[in-house]
Amino acid sequence: MKKVGIIGAMDLEVEQLKSRMELERIVTKASMDFCVGRLSGVDVVIVRCGIGKVNAALCAQILADVFEVSHIINTGVAGSLNADLDIGDILVSKDALHHDIDVTIFGYQPGEVPQMGFREFKADQAMIDAAVTSCREVNPDLQVRVGRVVSGDQFISSKEVKQRLITEFQGDCAEMEGASIAHGAYLNGIPFVIIRAISDKADDSAEMDYPTFEREAAKHSATLVAHMLTLL
Repeated sequence: MKKVGIIGAMDLEVEQLKSRMELERIVTKASMDFCVGRLSGVDVVIVRCGIGKVNAALCAQILADVFEVSHIINTGVAGSLNADLDIGDILVSKDALHHDIDVTIFGYQPGEVPQMGFREFKADQAMIDAAVTSCREVNPDLQVRVGRVVSGDQFISSKEVKQRLITEFQGDCAEMEGASIAHGAYLNGIPFVIIRAISDKADDSAEMDYPTFEREAAKHSATLVAHMLTLL
């Protein structure tokens, strides 16, 4: 039976999903409240993991160990690295990688975790397809693209750093949790997808744009996820 873990970093990224679910119980682990119940007719566990890669990885592991989820969806907002992705658009992950890992001195690629044998964690194709289809149905006015999520423990707000993430990693959006969730899902053999609504352009305007657009962007992402569950 499907049981889908849904992770958001902030309250605004999960509050709308939690308000729509049939809540059965709340389990607290590692200072995170895991809301267990049903959404769109599917068994779900919805949780705010907190910001950053460590929080995200801990959350993914708890979903695997304690709740034995069959799928993981990471929903939230991100900064655009792709000129074709504007504020409000949706990015569905084809893969994710860590942009703040650098062991190149030992021959690894930028962003490659040593001994993994690769640097990109690939999202599940069926979940990608479901996310894209759902976005086109429930957010028809928004552009949806499939692309690469790059993650690191920093808020990207300079043109220079943005250009480096584009040049070195061919990233389409930048945020702070997705790659760690993808990493944890991969190690546990759990299919995953990351869904990001664009809240800013990850450049010198990000500090102003992010607070203005984050709530609307999170709403679009949540609406997509709720509908997507019916297609998995």
